[in-house]
Amino acid sequence: MLRFIATVFMLAAPVSAGANDFEPINDKGTFLSLIKDRVLRIGLYNLSLNVLPDGRIEGSALGWSITGSWDWKDGYFCREMDWSGMEIDYNCQLVEAQGSDKMRFTVDQGAGDSAVFRLR
Repeated sequence: MLRFIATVFMLAAPVSAGANDFEPINDKGTFLSLIKDRVLRIGLYNLSLNVLPDGRIEGSALGWSITGSWDWKDGYFCREMDWSGMEIDYNCQLVEAQGSDKMRFTVDQGAGDSAVFRLR
């Protein structure tokens, strides 16, 4: 059951690759300006993430804590996390924004599944 929940958390809200209303974020400065003092949220899973400028990730999903670290490498958001004892493997992700209200993360440098977060 826990593995199923972790899989749901990692894929969160699959999005069609044809959705073109998202613009790629290619640099760390732009990324940081969008997330500054904001929380990434997926309400369905009660998922909240704070991606902090110092490279830390803090949050919770389904009532369990999330910790992790991140860096910006070659135009991608690279992170590893722990969800209440379950490791979420290191992965570099394509980041895209829809205005200043939504952000999409696509695993495997844009080749895999996506999750869309609201910025609050």
